[in-house]
Amino acid sequence: MAAHNGIKHVAPMEVSVEAGNAGEAEWLDDDGRPRRTGTVWTASAHIITAVIGSGVLSLAWAIAQLGWVAGPAVMLLFAFVTYYTATLLAECYRTGDPATGKRNYTYMDAVRSNLGGAKVAFCGVIQYANLVGVAIGYTIASSISMRAVRRAGCFHTNGHADPCKSSSNPYMLLFGAVQILFSQIPDFDQIWWLSIVAAVMSFTYSSIGLSLGIAQTISNGGFKGSLAGISIGAGVTSTQKIWRSLQAFGDIAFAYSFSNILIEIQDTIKAPPPSEAKVMTKATRLSVATTTIFYMLCGCMGYAAFGDEAPDNLLTGFGFFEPFWLLDVANVAIVVHLVGAYQVFCQPIFAFVERRASAAWPDSAFITRELRVGPFALSVLRLTWRSAFVCLTTVVAMLLPFFGNVVGLLGAVSFWPLTVYFPVEMYLRQRKVPRGSTQWICLQTLSVSCLIISIAAAAGSIADVIDALKVYRPFSG
Repeated sequence: MAAHNGIKHVAPMEVSVEAGNAGEAEWLDDDGRPRRTGTVWTASAHIITAVIGSGVLSLAWAIAQLGWVAGPAVMLLFAFVTYYTATLLAECYRTGDPATGKRNYTYMDAVRSNLGGAKVAFCGVIQYANLVGVAIGYTIASSISMRAVRRAGCFHTNGHADPCKSSSNPYMLLFGAVQILFSQIPDFDQIWWLSIVAAVMSFTYSSIGLSLGIAQTISNGGFKGSLAGISIGAGVTSTQKIWRSLQAFGDIAFAYSFSNILIEIQDTIKAPPPSEAKVMTKATRLSVATTTIFYMLCGCMGYAAFGDEAPDNLLTGFGFFEPFWLLDVANVAIVVHLVGAYQVFCQPIFAFVERRASAAWPDSAFITRELRVGPFALSVLRLTWRSAFVCLTTVVAMLLPFFGNVVGLLGAVSFWPLTVYFPVEMYLRQRKVPRGSTQWICLQTLSVSCLIISIAAAAGSIADVIDALKVYRPFSG
């Protein structure tokens, strides 16, 4: 196709079919890519889908470790830090002018433009390892919820004395099969509807968890729990108390993590005015505020209902047995949500590999030839590579079926570099903040403080994983 108004040549596959009628420029953005259509609402749906994930279900357990004072305080702290650093990161979507500067399509592109060197590789390793970890964590969580549906029915029929044991492996395989299908949707722009369905589902199961917590608290005749959290004594040593408190930090960090896909979400927002950074900041504010209200309610009511006995997964740890059908609705909603959330987190990995393959072999029919069927775009590369990725995460999930421990470790390891360090460093470089200035000192203090929290939380989670491995048999889930 001919270039117009300085817009670069674009492969025919990238341009809408109707472009031939009205001239390409109307259908293309300033970078020659198909016009983006995202808004505050679609960006918020993507963020809520990514954030209000299965992490919400471990918050009652996390607050139980920390108590009524530290638990909510830590949650508010993470909410503020996540929101503030997300606004710094949103400023790095364009290099130079916030409305017309060069776009960075991925987190790694932003790091490459602003920092360069070895930091790009470090960012890539951490980001993609985290995304793979999230995919594994979500596979585990979905199987736990599917198994909980079966167990709720069994308890209702046979009574609570029946152990109602079953393997989670068939459920993981089922979840993997569904993901192979949805993985053939080519990119973020095409999964907006999946994000909206997933966001609705997250509100559904969070609301059910909250309602059951309130009902349980009323039936208990008051709030359980203490100011300092789980007390040392029967079954909990002072060392365990420390490790568990640190793991609770990791769980809360995981519950808020979405920085690793923020730039990719921002790349779906329509061109200025207003600038993508302003729209993204507004979407982040809306999403983090909504999320925090839900987290506070679910975490605190779960702790109020069960006190020290709060399970590490509120809806599947069987703190509640009845009404069993309501638990089933909640757990089905979790599974539907996780189907969408898995896609939101995996799209950046899929896009990264496919971009590298296209650049290396631009003329290969294996990569470029596509068959469009509704929202799906089938190519041999997409079919083989994405299916292999889903199979790998499913097998690893079957090998490591302990949800709480994995969640804490993921949150701890990725929190500092992706949520704090890179956004702070890129913002300082982009805005040319003078070294030693008040703003520079404040941002570096924030970064170092979060590094210390990350290391402590990782240590707590590793100790917990080691404990779990002592009694663990592979594929026994």
